[in-house]
Formats: sequence, C-alpha cells, structure tokens
Amino acid sequence: MAFGTSAILVASLVHCSDRVTEPTPAAPGVHLALDAANSGVVTAKEVRALAAQRGIGPLEQPHPVRPALVQLGQALMFDPILSGNHDMTCATCHFPTFSTGDARSVTIGVGGTGIGPNRIPPASGFLGRNAPPLFDLGTLKHAFWDGRVEVDAQGHFHTPAGAQLTPEMARVLEFGALSAQPLFPPAAATEMRGASGNELASLPADDYTDIWAGLMRRLGNIPEYRRMFEKAYPGTKFEDMNFAYASNAIAGFIVSKLTFTNAPWDRFLRGQNKALTPAQLAGAQTFLTLKCSICHNGPTLTDDKFHDVAVAQIGPGDANGASGHDDFGRMNATGNSADQYLFRTTPLRNVELTAPYGHDGAYATLRGFIEHYSQSDQALLNYDPTQLEPALQNTVLDNKSDVLAQRDTLLNGVVLTPEIVDKLMAYMSALTDDAARNLSGLIPASVPSGLPVPRP
Repeated sequence: MAFGTSAILVASLVHCSDRVTEPTPAAPGVHLALDAANSGVVTAKEVRALAAQRGIGPLEQPHPVRPALVQLGQALMFDPILSGNHDMTCATCHFPTFSTGDARSVTIGVGGTGIGPNRIPPASGFLGRNAPPLFDLGTLKHAFWDGRVEVDAQGHFHTPAGAQLTPEMARVLEFGALSAQPLFPPAAATEMRGASGNELASLPADDYTDIWAGLMRRLGNIPEYRRMFEKAYPGTKFEDMNFAYASNAIAGFIVSKLTFTNAPWDRFLRGQNKALTPAQLAGAQTFLTLKCSICHNGPTLTDDKFHDVAVAQIGPGDANGASGHDDFGRMNATGNSADQYLFRTTPLRNVELTAPYGHDGAYATLRGFIEHYSQSDQALLNYDPTQLEPALQNTVLDNKSDVLAQRDTLLNGVVLTPEIVDKLMAYMSALTDDAARNLSGLIPASVPSGLPVPRP
C-alpha cells in the first residue's frame, strides 16, 4: 500500500516555517556555526536543555495493541486480496527488508512486477511520489505527503472521501490519522485497485463507499478473515463491519510493530550520558542550535506541518501544472495557492535507513539531502540528476523558479560547512533503533487468502 504515493511526508533536515515564532539561536544570513562547538566543549546537560526547549523528549511506547488486531493487520498488510488484480499488497511499497519503503525514488503501483529496487514498472510507468517509511507514525495528525488525511484539534477526520467516511466509520479508527490512511491506496486505480480486469476497476474514482464495500465482500468470502475480524473486534459481527475495521487493523499493526523507542537518542534523553558517542553528542548540539530543530521537534522530530524546501521535482509528478508532471503538494489537499509545493515534515526516526529522501526521492543519500539545505536555492538550480536511476534522470521538471518563489524564508542564508554536515550526520545515526535494522520477521509465511506473499 503506497501510503504516501497518492499524496505525505518530507525527510528534510532544516526546513522551517517563516511563521514560527520560536527564537532561533543562529540568525538568518550568517554562516551557521556554534561557539560552543568551536570551543570543543559539549555537555550532556547542555544538550538536554536544548532538547527540552524544542519539546524533544524520548519517544514513549504506545499503549499495547490487542494481539488479535495486530495479527489481522499484519495479514491485511501482506495480502494481495486488497489489490484489484491480486498483483500487489500494501507491503509491496512498504516492505520490511527495505526499512518499510521500497528503496526507490518514486514507487511503482499496479502492473509492476517484483519488489523494491528490482521492481519493474508497467508500461504506465512510475507513480508520482516516494513511498515514505512507516516508523513511529501513531501520534501524527496528518497522513500522506500532502496531509490529505487529517485529524483536527476536535478529533474530526478530514479526508478525500468527505462524508463517505461516516461517523460510524470514524468511531472505529483508534490510531488517529494513521487509522484512516490505509483506506485510500486500495481505492486508487494506479496504486492498488487497477484500471481494468477486476470487479472494482470500473467504479468511479471517488466512489469510496462502493469500493470499500467491494473490498469487504472479498474479505468476507474468506472464512479465516471473518474469524480474524470478529476476534480482533469482540462483540461485533463481520456483517456489521465496514472497511474502516480493516484500515484500523493495518494501523494497529504499524503502531505495534513499527514504533521504536530505544535509539541511543532515547536512552540519552532518559538519562544515560554514555548512550551517545562524543561525535553524536556534538552533532545533537549542532542540530538543536541550528534551525533544524524548529521544524524537526517533539519526540518524533517533526512539527507535523508543511514546508517548501526547494526539492527538485522528478518523475511523473501528481498531474499538476501545464506539463501534467508537476506536484503542487499540500495545495492539492487544501486548494490554497499559498500551500503550493509544501510537503509534510517527515519524522527523523531511523532516517539513516530510509533512502532515498524527499517527497519524490530526489536525493539518493542522507548526506546529499542534508547538504541540499546549504544554500538550498542554489542546490535546486544545480540539482544533479545522475544520482537517480536511469529511467528518471531525464524527468527533472523545469519548475525551479516557481518552487523557489514558495521556498521557506527561514532557509535564507543557511550555509552548512562540511564539518557541520559531519556533525548532523553523526546525530542522525543516534536516531536509529537497532531493532529497526532487521524487520524480516514481520513477513508472514502465508495469508488467509492463500495468495502468494510478496518477497524480494
């Protein structure tokens, strides 16, 4: 399920809004450097104080998810039954052995063959966005790169389905925006549903009610799924369930199995001074003293907001603009021209594992993406497409002046020396929980439909 290809997240390291009112230790327009770092004196007390100023604490374990719901969600995540022609799964684009992504700049939907970097696109080509990682998403209020699934301050859901996401369905969604997210990729013709060859393909793209009902009929024809649903939701008969029950189960699996709270950074914030190496400690101070932490804050290191950080547009885009290959980002969800080219700040947890980076995977390496934020306007103008796979190298869109017109003003004057980039890289390594490095144990041997489970 390409959770971010219909449209969420930006793995950016310095992007910040010009509307932020918090003080920034480094003033715009100066060469960013740290007096304390230059003196070589970095203390655990100082770094913890800086983290507290940004509301950055250790990531806490979520409330336990009932095992029956996790088991159901795992089966649904890996079962081709949710795709129109039984040719892909949610996990096809979010595979455990590729750190819950697919190791591609932009992902490949229905009609492709294979998994991950070896997946072969169909004649229709790639989808428009990068498949974002699924780590630590349970507390976020927005889903997808453009945040088109949102839970507001009053707990109300705002999604492309509008009133078709009924109050009855909303009551089932236990994990906020993440619970609503899996409702949409199975309904998208290019992502999972298909344009022909199955009973769901001919339904209108915006007829979510009938698409979701069709998916539940498929699941209801499999006795094992009926038993699993009723075990996961005690007291509710399968006949009384809708597709929100399936979507919520997938979210429960993600929250239970893909929340990682024991990175060196977590242990340090809990009081273990030696959890960070000296290089990681110095990197943390650098990160927290520069503008990075204005947007990458809180326990998950995201403000859960939207920013234009001047990333080159590659690939087929999202059918926007005169070319049809542009991607207007958040504007596609809000209709507000002020949101053009804004994409959601992605969490930085386990970020060193999740290449490529950006809403369209324009940067192949984490270091390259960090370096992008040094004079990001020039980085965009001089973007090097040779880092992309051959099929994408000629797809860089000539929309750079438009993107720069919307670029976050807080990026003005940001210059990162190689030494500062080294320090930021060291800090990124402190955000990796070793338990996230090998997720192959999440792949089930089989699924209730009997269809083959995808494997690399």
